[in-house]
Amino acid sequence: MEYITVQEAAEKWGISVRRVQFLCEKEIIPGVVKFGKVWAIPNEAEKPKDGRYKAHRRTKEG
Repeated sequence: MEYITVQEAAEKWGISVRRVQFLCEKEIIPGVVKFGKVWAIPNEAEKPKDGRYKAHRRTKEG
């Protein structure tokens, strides 16, 4: 199995390095492995859906 780094995954998925690190820490990416201080992400891993939500803006009426 081939692995990619956090930096490579961030570029591939179009998200920040910190976000990929968070996904690794919470084991949201299947097959992720930590070697010492470095995360190894399977090359075929797909970008997880973003589980965060946006706050709705309040609108003034009248």
